[in-house]
Amino acid sequence: MQRKILNAVLLLGYLLPFKLFALPEMIIGEATIEPGIHLIFECGIKDDIAPNNVFLSESETDVHIEVLANWSENAPKGTTPGGHVAYLIVSLVVKNEITNISDTVNLVPHLNLSDNLHYAQNIKLPGKIDDKYTLKFIIEPPKKGSLGMHYDWRQQVGQTLSSTGSFTFDGLDFSKIAMATRR
Repeated sequence: MQRKILNAVLLLGYLLPFKLFALPEMIIGEATIEPGIHLIFECGIKDDIAPNNVFLSESETDVHIEVLANWSENAPKGTTPGGHVAYLIVSLVVKNEITNISDTVNLVPHLNLSDNLHYAQNIKLPGKIDDKYTLKFIIEPPKKGSLGMHYDWRQQVGQTLSSTGSFTFDGLDFSKIAMATRR
């Protein structure tokens, strides 16, 4: 019995620092679009994204908005479940629920060690960090001519890579994440 207690205490002592020092991240929501593309909408802590002359600097950013787009188990034959779905067009409308001021940004491919390939952008919120916000994510298939569609895909799946989707989440409070820093 004492050995079980000791093992539990040691395990807790090992795992506790990971929880204490984990960076806050907010899962905003999840959805699926055809053909078997699983989407996870997240808000993370602002980050240093290169090249610096293209992306909003970490010091000017409030939050880092992400969309993970991965093939699900229900995706077409030949896809890798969990693999990144490339070439999607992902845009975001951020609306301040108090002032009704909104901003639209494009989420573009990003690469890091925790999520690997994903769509994201550092953004400046259109208002105070403790205001409530509505986010509307718009997912579209690639522009015509940007992705070659083989005969087998067109015949068995369809003429496009994906369907279009619009996903809205309201009453979002980003203050905790906006106040956090990575370094």
